[in-house]
Amino acid sequence: MADKPDVPLLTVVNADATPEEIAALVAVFSALGSGEGDSAPRRTSEWSRPARLMRRPVAHGPGGWRASSLPG
Repeated sequence: MADKPDVPLLTVVNADATPEEIAALVAVFSALGSGEGDSAPRRTSEWSRPARLMRRPVAHGPGGWRASSLPG
């Protein structure tokens, strides 16, 4: 980082910007981060699995109709 020149990362072009607006922009950009180091894969929730939306097959034979409404 010592090799890079001191160049501002953010330049305010609008002269009417209030300190609160500038602070909000700085907060948003700092929350975004640099994107480095956050490469860990996210684990998907079991609740959002598409297979969970699919219905199980209805059991054949006696009692199959009643068993089809029971949780599996």
